[in-house]
Formats: sequence, C-alpha cells, structure tokens
Amino acid sequence: MIREDILQVKLEKLKNIREFGMEAYPEKTRRDFSNGEALAKFDEIAEKEIFLVGRVRSLRPMGGSAFANIEDESGKMQLFLNKGNMPEELFKLFVKNVELGDFVQVTGQLFLTKTSERSLKVTDWKMLSKNIRPIPTEHFGIKDEEQLLRQRYLDLMINPDTRELFRKKNIFWQTIRNFLAADGFLEVQNPVFEHTPGGADAEPFVTHHKALDQDFFMRISLELSLKRLLVGGYEKVFEIGRVFRNEGIDRHHLQEFDHMEFYAAYWDLKKGMEFSEKMSRQVVKNVTGGFVTEYEGATIDWEKEFPVVDYFDAFKAETGLDLAVVSLEALRAKADELGIKYEKTYGKGRMIDTVYKKTVRLKMIQPCFLVGHPIEVSPLAKMDPANPSKVLRFQIVAGTAELCNAFAELNDPIDQRERFESQMALREAGDAEAQMIDEDFVAALEYGMPPAFGFGLSERFFSFLMNRSIRECVIFPPMKGKE
Repeated sequence: MIREDILQVKLEKLKNIREFGMEAYPEKTRRDFSNGEALAKFDEIAEKEIFLVGRVRSLRPMGGSAFANIEDESGKMQLFLNKGNMPEELFKLFVKNVELGDFVQVTGQLFLTKTSERSLKVTDWKMLSKNIRPIPTEHFGIKDEEQLLRQRYLDLMINPDTRELFRKKNIFWQTIRNFLAADGFLEVQNPVFEHTPGGADAEPFVTHHKALDQDFFMRISLELSLKRLLVGGYEKVFEIGRVFRNEGIDRHHLQEFDHMEFYAAYWDLKKGMEFSEKMSRQVVKNVTGGFVTEYEGATIDWEKEFPVVDYFDAFKAETGLDLAVVSLEALRAKADELGIKYEKTYGKGRMIDTVYKKTVRLKMIQPCFLVGHPIEVSPLAKMDPANPSKVLRFQIVAGTAELCNAFAELNDPIDQRERFESQMALREAGDAEAQMIDEDFVAALEYGMPPAFGFGLSERFFSFLMNRSIRECVIFPPMKGKE
C-alpha cells in the first residue's frame, strides 16, 4: 500500500503542474518519431525541430541543467535540459515536479554530447501523464514473483526480458497461424460456452446464462465443435482460442490458457505426423532463432528427425507390465510399489496414464513421437485395426513434457457412443475429469464425418521453449485475490 507521505508529495507535484497552467493528462499528443527511429535517422534530422514522447526512466539535475532519459517501446532517448534553452519557469517545473515514471512530450533538436552520445536538446515540454505511485527501479526491481505476476504491468515496465517474452509468444502463435493458413486451413471461432464439455479429460467450470436461464460449461477443448465443421463440409479447419480447466496449478497446468487445434479431412496419422513435425520445427526456429533449446538443464535438439516410440513397448520396459493384458489391480499394485499416488476412483485408463507419467515420460528427453496409446486413455481416437487394444494416436514428447496430442479421429458413431458411456460410468463412480456423453456430437457423427486427422497443442509448448512455467508465460495469469 502506498505510504501517505509519498502520496502527498506526489499529489503536491501534480497540483504544481496544474497551477502552472499545464494539463497533467492531456488528450492530444504530438510525436514525430519513435525514439528508435529518431536515433536511426540522427544524421538526417539532426538540424530539425522534432517532438518525442516517452516515460521518464532517469533524471539527473545539475544546477541550471539536467539530463534525463525517456523510454518508449522502441528504446531510450537521452534529454538535455538547460534553462538557457527554454523559459526558466518551464525548466524549473520539469526539474522540481517531473519524476520517474511520468510520461512527457519533449520538443528540441538532436545533437551529440561531449561524450558523443546522441541526445535531444529540449526547448519545450509538456506532461502527458503524471504518476502518483512510486515506480520500481530497474536496479532494485521487485523480488516477489507473486507481485510480478499479480501486477504484470510493473514486471513489463521494469524488465525488458518480460516484454521480449511476450513478443516471442506473439511470434509463436503467428507462426502456427501462418503455417496452417499457407496450407489452406480455415481459421474459425467457436463458442466458449457449451451445453456439454468434451474433447479432453478435465473438470470444467460452470457459469449461468441469465438470458437463457440455463447453466453452461466453459469449454475445456476446441475439438468437438471443429469436428462438427468437418461433418458440415469443411475439410481443413483450425482455431486458436482460450480454454478453461478447473484443475491444479503446476509448471505445465493452468486454469485458463490459449490452445490450438486443427483438423484435416482425409489425412491419416502418417501424413499428420509429417506435417506436425515440420510445423513444430518451424515454430522452434522462428521463436528461438535456432533448433536447440534448453529445458530444466537438458539440451533439446529439434533439428533431428523425431524417432517413434511405441507406448506399449515403453510401458513394459519401464514397469514390466503388458498393457495388452494388464488388470486394474495390477496397475494399482505397481503404483503402490513405486510410491505413485492415485485416487481410488481411478479406472484402468486413468491408472495407466498416472503410472506412465511417473515412469515412461520421465525418460523421454529428446523430441519423439509417442504412438499406439491404449484405447482406455483415448476415448476420441480411432481404434488401430491391427490391434484393438490400441488407438491411432501420437504425442510429441520432449524434456519429459507432452507438447501436443494428435489422433486419427474416431468417426464411427456407435463406437463413439460406447466410449462415451464408458466414460460416464467412470464419472458416475467419482472421476470428475471423465468425459460426458455429448448427444449432439454423436448425432453429428451419425450424419457422417469423413476420415480425419486432428492435432492440438497449447501455450505449454511455448513455455517449454522459454524454459519457464506456463503461468509465467500467460501475460495476466489467474491469481488468488488479495485478502
């Protein structure tokens, strides 16, 4: 909370500016160049009067002169103020009442100081926005990570690395968007509110629609709406949008995050694998500038061809259990043996996934395709015709993290209904993340959906490339309210 004495000093300076006759928060601003442009065009415009703007980042009064730095998004500009170059009252108003964090407009000519630093000799100025809270300095900053996340605007203000992080995030999503659009995919926007949440194993948020007087779920996935569009006749569609999952917070999970899914009719798993490997590699190159990244101490090489790892084979190698014949009791016994925690309500699929994450996945460091998942953990994927206990699915896994999910999509409405019913039985037994029966989606499949490949990834992939938690990579993450 701002100290009362500091607040009073700042309010007094605001009062001084207004009593001088200067607007403290004017509507109009003149700006001829960004700071970066002015510095780049120094030789060309040095003799001209120009107008620049920015936030004051430093101020050094020295008798009848003063040096200051203003900063805009393009960079900093040094200012030189002297009472001989402007009305003395205007000079004194600046020196006595302008503080770090204020936004100002300055007028003057560019020149070189004795130390050959390109600067602006100020002849006039005006206030654009007077701050009344003390601004954290770049040197001392803010040490409390929770405060940085809660007041992200301060983090952005004092940490150039944070500003660069979100520029890279923009590159991440634009690369994906451009890659898909270049291949003929149509971008769409589907509803956030759904009657039945589906497409993922997650507990949904519930909200009430007053106009319809009905409860809705906030979507946990983009999948089922996009697949309805395949039924409707589109062949290549994608969406980048926010999804909401009422789950815990850790390095890889958050309650709301940006997600992307695309669906391509008539593609099989092999074609989808080739396409997604190229897209992933392009994303890594555009975001990081190369093909080698670091994650939790491991060096990840994205340039090499992704090897294929069979889920059943890897699970047996790590646990000794054959998923083709394993029982729920055997999975629980193995979890107990390894000290893996689980809920008594977990069915076979959830137990397989829980043991896999604590064994197999921890050994997967370099990018690979994990394929051939058990049918119990994949209620929306097409069954492998060569092995009915497996589905046609893959995940890109690296650094022990699952970075994408992809399927040969299930388009048999009878099979889909049976799997939904199995999920509902788990839900009724207490598994809050098991999927519900979406009757409208089943009806859509009954009208016919072409064979299709589906692929999804979230900003977890971006946070992985940045070697940060997903919460750090959301510009305004959900936070617990202050008491």
